[in-house]
Amino acid sequence: MSTETATIRMLLAQAAETLGTDSPRLDAELLLAGALGKNRSYLFAWPEKIPPPDVRARFHALLLRRAAGEPVAYLLGQREFWSLPLNVTPAALIPRPETETLVALALQRIPADADACIADLGTGSGAIALAVARERPHCRIVATDISQAALAVAAANAERLGVSNVQWVAGDWCAALPDTPFDLIASNPPYIPEDDVHLTRGDVRFEPRNALASGPQGMNALQQIARCAITRLHPHGWLLLEHGYDQSEPAIRLLQACGYAAVQDYPDDAGHGRVVAGRRPALAGHPRDESID
Repeated sequence: MSTETATIRMLLAQAAETLGTDSPRLDAELLLAGALGKNRSYLFAWPEKIPPPDVRARFHALLLRRAAGEPVAYLLGQREFWSLPLNVTPAALIPRPETETLVALALQRIPADADACIADLGTGSGAIALAVARERPHCRIVATDISQAALAVAAANAERLGVSNVQWVAGDWCAALPDTPFDLIASNPPYIPEDDVHLTRGDVRFEPRNALASGPQGMNALQQIARCAITRLHPHGWLLLEHGYDQSEPAIRLLQACGYAAVQDYPDDAGHGRVVAGRRPALAGHPRDESID
């Protein structure tokens, strides 16, 4: 096939055949739409159009990088989350659909007209904070991250989306929070075991490792947040933590041992346990010091 006369239909078919990814057709569509500066719907509306040489060159370059493993989100610089188009860079984790479960559970606990104080720990690109801020405009959200580069991505997303009720703060988990108590604390922390073979495969090779892995069992960050968050919540305030698909039981035990009440685990859309929630009791004390498996 001559690339000079190749239509959109032909370019997509060839790319889907040669890309060795999990979703070659979708990847090809997203990359060609990106090279064209159009939505994917354009590809379906004009399959017989012949893209100009500069578009074909951009598409070819993107395909080579995708074939080498670079995530589509980083190649295009954007990923949609909760219907928000978020700019993403290798400085922050790529937002994933399962994290929308955490957002939905947070919104269930915040009345639509509330003026609650909410924290998002380890915000990355700002996905959770911005989704909650857009849905609950009267609330004040404090979003923290230890990475200044990630915070810059998040703050830029907020400015571009016109979201003004989020404060971006550099620091490690609860240590970055102001002294005021919070009605809800949410986090999607790293939770993959540090020696997990999946860290050496696929898209995650290009994402920041400190946003993915956390200790031998992947529980270190979850433990740190659970222990500190209970002292930063209002009585009856909620903690919501995303965790790995096989960490439901240890996550439940963790929150129970730290003194949270009404502890429950919730599945994502694929049916995997994904978010553990617990409420600070009215007279909660400090979290216990013993190791929690």
